[in-house]
Amino acid sequence: VARRLSLRKHPECHSMAGGKAIEHLAQTGNQDQLTFRLPMQQYRNCNFSFSGLQNLVNNAIIQKEKEEGIQEGEILSCVKDVAAAVQHAVAVHIIQRTYRAMLFCIKNSILPSKKATLVVSGGVASNQYIRKGLQNLADANDFALLCPPPRLCTDNGVMIAWNGIERLRAGLGVLHSTAGIRYEPR
Repeated sequence: VARRLSLRKHPECHSMAGGKAIEHLAQTGNQDQLTFRLPMQQYRNCNFSFSGLQNLVNNAIIQKEKEEGIQEGEILSCVKDVAAAVQHAVAVHIIQRTYRAMLFCIKNSILPSKKATLVVSGGVASNQYIRKGLQNLADANDFALLCPPPRLCTDNGVMIAWNGIERLRAGLGVLHSTAGIRYEPR
């Protein structure tokens, strides 16, 4: 979405990654100016999918470009509202699916009955709007929420390393065998 909105050309976002740019613009946007249907509402499972939402957003951007008489690649006057609406739809989708997964785990006694933990990492955990929604979900269901600091949530390599550190601290080990592993430090 950030790429489609050409946020690299936006004066407030030229040096930001796409997700960070969406979050930044969404802070001052009005999410109620556009409404996106949530993905996969017909499926009663815990899966996530954003392809349908991406298509809806792309179509909305095309429509807004036509309304404003601008070409693809130019910045929409309503770019902040689009960012806010997209961020909200993504957050609601994640929260709904996560809640369904939590209920499934509770019903099937997969988690401890007292103070289970919801762990969120990766780019989604660096978004404060989504993180706050997941915190509210965790609090409402007596779960602890565990997220690494946002500065560690932007790079998959860092997330993998963080997982390894946590596994070592817990005495779980990282690999069963290091034989055959090749690496080239940079």
